[in-house]
Amino acid sequence: MLRALLLGVFLLAGVGCSESKDAQAQPYPAPASADAATSEKPKNGDPATITRNVLVMGDSLSAAYNLSAEQGWVALLDAKMKTDAPSFRMVNASISGETTAGGRARIEAALVQHRPALVVIELGANDGLRGLPLEESRRNLEGMVQAAKQSGAEVMLVGMRLPPNYGPDYTEGFFSMFAEIAVAENSAYLPFLLEPIAADDSAFQADRLHPTAEAQPILATHVWAELAPVLTRLAP
Repeated sequence: MLRALLLGVFLLAGVGCSESKDAQAQPYPAPASADAATSEKPKNGDPATITRNVLVMGDSLSAAYNLSAEQGWVALLDAKMKTDAPSFRMVNASISGETTAGGRARIEAALVQHRPALVVIELGANDGLRGLPLEESRRNLEGMVQAAKQSGAEVMLVGMRLPPNYGPDYTEGFFSMFAEIAVAENSAYLPFLLEPIAADDSAFQADRLHPTAEAQPILATHVWAELAPVLTRLAP
């Protein structure tokens, strides 16, 4: 019942689309440019002084679309880490309009550049809004998780929901895909990024797709609840 309610609420909250899967919604759009944040590489010395990177591979929901970078939930968590997890910092490699295929194509270079201790993967919404085959999205996400693990990083997978008019088989399969991958890969898992704001239409921008600046702290708190225990375990 809760799942069905949240799906309906998500549609009302602004991730709506046309009346059928055949008439697909537009994906989260890409801006003219999308510069990923960078980070210092870990330094040698006392383990307590080493900065460990948390690499975020996401789409516009993580890229602070139509906001300043400092307003997004990723930057807010980076600021929080200065006091609550000082040995970590966020590296935001999210790009608006990104798909799981794009993330899979980029992750190897990002892993080499940033050498993260943890990779947060928030991708799949644009695949779902385009109605791409779930097998394709799953294969790409699994490839990203496995690449991160092979580099020595741990993974936190962030899930998403689709509006119910894509049909129960597709929407339920899409949502459960994230949990199934997380279980199979023994990864940390946040089921639904937008859960705390999905029922609040005022939490979304005029496009009814992207959260407002005022909603970003709520998302940051939501992500932190899953992220903090992982950082505690990984702390030097």
